[in-house]
Amino acid sequence: METAALAARTDRLWMETAALAGAQLAGSLRFRAETAALAGAQLAGSLRFRAETAPTSRCPIFVVWEGRGAVQDRNAKFSIGDVVHHRLYPFRGVIFDVDPEFANSEEWWLSIPEAIRPIKEQPYYHLLAENEEATYEAYVSEQNLLSDESGVPCRHPLVNEYFESRDGHYVPLSHTAN
Repeated sequence: METAALAARTDRLWMETAALAGAQLAGSLRFRAETAALAGAQLAGSLRFRAETAPTSRCPIFVVWEGRGAVQDRNAKFSIGDVVHHRLYPFRGVIFDVDPEFANSEEWWLSIPEAIRPIKEQPYYHLLAENEEATYEAYVSEQNLLSDESGVPCRHPLVNEYFESRDGHYVPLSHTAN
């Protein structure tokens, strides 16, 4: 495929991805800026995915391009707006973004003790997180998350700014760009 055609197709796919994955967060949680940057990275071959929402599921499906013509589907267990808690540490949060595989710094990954270091080739979730003492943002591998069935509302100050609570799940609010 010619580079200009690939660029146009990639831009269209990323715009569709942003709409499907909840870009109504209006860039305030960095989704739109990263989406634009990542679309360019895909052209360079350094990033090989896009996210879609399956027609029968709220969870993203990540389509990973592994080379010419080879495609691998990877389903995310959780979706934007789900309330989850860490399986080892006492914190919970609302998912506001999903990476199909590890997308943080190598330094951050290596700072995790090797005995409990998760694999990179799995979805990673960005959380508006909380524990008994504080609220913060967390980046957690899928293998370390469990669904939080407590029904207790999350107290992170950004939750109500970006989500509406519906039956124990948070739905992104619609925002219009200026």
